Amino acid sequence: MAASGRSSVRAISLLAQGEPMVWLSAFGLVMGLVMVTSLVVLVFWQGLTTFWPAPVVEITTRDGAVVMGEVTRSETFRPEPSLVAGLDAEAQEAARAEMARRDGRLHRRLVRTGNFELTGEHFRWVEDFGVSPEGETRPAWAIVYERRAWGRFYGTPAGFVAGDSLIATDPQEIWNLYRRHRHDDDAGEFAIRTATAAGQVKDIALNDIVRAYPANRLSLAEKAGLYLGRWWEFLTAEPREANSEGGVFPAIFGTVLMTLGMTILVVPFGVMSALYLREYAKQGWLTSVVRISINNLAGVPSIVFGVFGLGFFSYFLGGGIDALFFADKLPNPTFGTGGIMWASLTLALLTLPVVIVATEEALSAVPDSMREGSFACGATRWQTIRRVVLPRSLPGIMTGAILAMARGAGEVAPLMLVGAVKLAPDLPLDLHFPFLHPERSFMHLGFHIYDLGFQSQNSEAAKPMVFTTTLLLMGIVLFLNAAAIMLRTRLARKYTGSRF
Repeated sequence: MAASGRSSVRAISLLAQGEPMVWLSAFGLVMGLVMVTSLVVLVFWQGLTTFWPAPVVEITTRDGAVVMGEVTRSETFRPEPSLVAGLDAEAQEAARAEMARRDGRLHRRLVRTGNFELTGEHFRWVEDFGVSPEGETRPAWAIVYERRAWGRFYGTPAGFVAGDSLIATDPQEIWNLYRRHRHDDDAGEFAIRTATAAGQVKDIALNDIVRAYPANRLSLAEKAGLYLGRWWEFLTAEPREANSEGGVFPAIFGTVLMTLGMTILVVPFGVMSALYLREYAKQGWLTSVVRISINNLAGVPSIVFGVFGLGFFSYFLGGGIDALFFADKLPNPTFGTGGIMWASLTLALLTLPVVIVATEEALSAVPDSMREGSFACGATRWQTIRRVVLPRSLPGIMTGAILAMARGAGEVAPLMLVGAVKLAPDLPLDLHFPFLHPERSFMHLGFHIYDLGFQSQNSEAAKPMVFTTTLLLMGIVLFLNAAAIMLRTRLARKYTGSRF
């Protein structure tokens, strides 16, 4: 008997006991947390450091060229043999020595040189082996000009010009005059004559300068003030330089307004649909087909909803409105094109299955005994739903609204077809009657990220803004979700606080 018992114990496999699956599940959870945490840390680090001012370096290369600008990033690379073979003897020796130290690789830095109208480039790679023995310096009076057009400009002050007169040549005096006159009404009459590292000279009008600062003379407090000033501009100003500089306030406004509009539209329809399916509809094969269709609708690619929104909302409904009420403006469409109203309706349709499913789950979680008790007291079905079922289901309904809000705020593909644009000078909401303009196009942070990452002519300058805008979008979604969660918590405390 003892031998039989031992053999039966040995026959139980490790897989049957469940430990391998437990460890595998734990491993999957850890990997998911690591990936999500790494992504969040990367976005936060890159986004928060974008606006911190970097020092300006002046690098002299072996061929006699002088490069001035901010080092944005560095990397090692494996060069092609032709690159080293085409160098002069001294550079070849330096390159081979570096390759011997770095296992056949070379190191280079990407310098933001600006001065696009003079050089035709915003950035330049500088290889370490190509730097002359004099190396690099940090000029004390290297000035960074952030301009309204043409991007940044790097140089040293050579004079302060008033009209046609040169009134100062000392760098400190030039800087003092700039700070004194930069906010004057007649700032356009003044200019800073600036010498580039290549020896070129350019007069920069004061009213063309958004911000200027001596990068290598800033104290820690001045750097912090500049950092906060850039953030304030980013949050409150309009974009410039093909969206790669300036602010994103119109995109923030459009994102929040569109998300709130979508939520206001989707929650009532989703709740009413779930109420009918759960409380009124006769449970049978037809109801099952409807539920299956709703679940399948949640898996439809978002771009399909965008095509539907463009065809049905913009062209069909919007075109009909134009034909009835704005015929005098045709063929220029008013509602028959992309707008924030059509975008909100499209995303409401996209997120409708999320709200329906979450609401049905919340309704089914209410015990039938509570319904029966209400009926026993003489309440009608609607009174039971309104006073018993819905209050108990509100936390679950709010959960569905939160999920819909989070998904809708981050969608981009449908918005490209039904209203989001690269630049919208007029906000959909303003102080002019009728105040809300649902027919207007709008900017969206998700579309802004896509435009910066894939459509920008100056991709290197736009890359840091991609992370910063992503960080901002994550913050807005988190804020909206936190507000909804607080409301859900209050409702749960109010209506379910006495439940055992």
